[in-house]
Amino acid sequence: MKVAIIGSTGYGGVELIRILQQHPAVSLYTNHSSSQDGSLLTEGYPHLQSIIDQPLQAIDTKKIASEADLVFTATPSGISAKLVPELLKEGLKVIDLSGDYRLKNSKDYEQWYNKEAGDEHWLHEAVYGLTEWLETDLKDAKLVANPGCYPTAALLGLAPLIKDRLIDEKTIIIDAKTGVTGAGKNPSPMTHFSEMNDNLKIYKVNKHQHIPEIEQVLTSWDAAVGAITFSTHLLPMTRGIMTTMYANATEEVNIDQLHNLYKESYKDDYFVRIREKGIFPSTKEVYGSNFCDISIAYDERTNRIMIVSVIDNLMKGASGQAVQNMNKMLGMEETMGLEFVPVFP
Repeated sequence: MKVAIIGSTGYGGVELIRILQQHPAVSLYTNHSSSQDGSLLTEGYPHLQSIIDQPLQAIDTKKIASEADLVFTATPSGISAKLVPELLKEGLKVIDLSGDYRLKNSKDYEQWYNKEAGDEHWLHEAVYGLTEWLETDLKDAKLVANPGCYPTAALLGLAPLIKDRLIDEKTIIIDAKTGVTGAGKNPSPMTHFSEMNDNLKIYKVNKHQHIPEIEQVLTSWDAAVGAITFSTHLLPMTRGIMTTMYANATEEVNIDQLHNLYKESYKDDYFVRIREKGIFPSTKEVYGSNFCDISIAYDERTNRIMIVSVIDNLMKGASGQAVQNMNKMLGMEETMGLEFVPVFP
């Protein structure tokens, strides 16, 4: 398979290159950028020297279609909305890493992203690619909307409880924290070293664009979910997301029952690892890998269940899951090219 990447100059695009360079069934064919056409990717990423030597190319959908079979669009939100229909018209399969095709309701997208929504037809045709909980065979899909990083960690953590109706949907609280790569490559006062070092910041309070994405999926699993409480924090580290989630149990439960539920739910999913009772994961333990590590606890005093879920935001939260979806689209083993051991320490 020949694969093209549009948006190669961002962290998500460069992470795709790292994965696909050693994927046994993929020829990484071309890299494209609207802002750096003609320049070498190694100018911004010297670590790719001797790996990528071709210059970045302009975004010409007809030319891309003549050279590639599948395209990853790792572009900022708002760009894919206009670009993806052109790629699909040329007969390409597309995996979109932006948020442009995740929300089915165009008004929700415009409200939360403050941008014009994508084509209505493709909003509804796009398959939401939360790989472990897919309801569609990706072999027939033309467009996959790759989930956001926060939603991936949160939804994988909550899914077994929601699907088994074991929690009061109105009591869900998601407390999430990420490293600075979650804010993208372009620097800002918020991510400036002197602002971020030795610091912890809450941001986008009740305004984060991943709120409707999480609610949309949870509601599809259980119509009673409704609105959730979701808070996001920025940590002075490069990679990683930890989501700590809380909800009240709807019936009498115990930790053995809950632990067994999670082990059973993910018994066939290589990339979701359920920790033993009383052992909780840290972000460093999934660093550079496509794993999602989950622990669960139960407080009998409050009747409250707690779930801790960690991922690498650039891997399982973005490019790793995108390649996992690509593997399923192309009928390959979903672990192919992704069996990285986490980098530790």
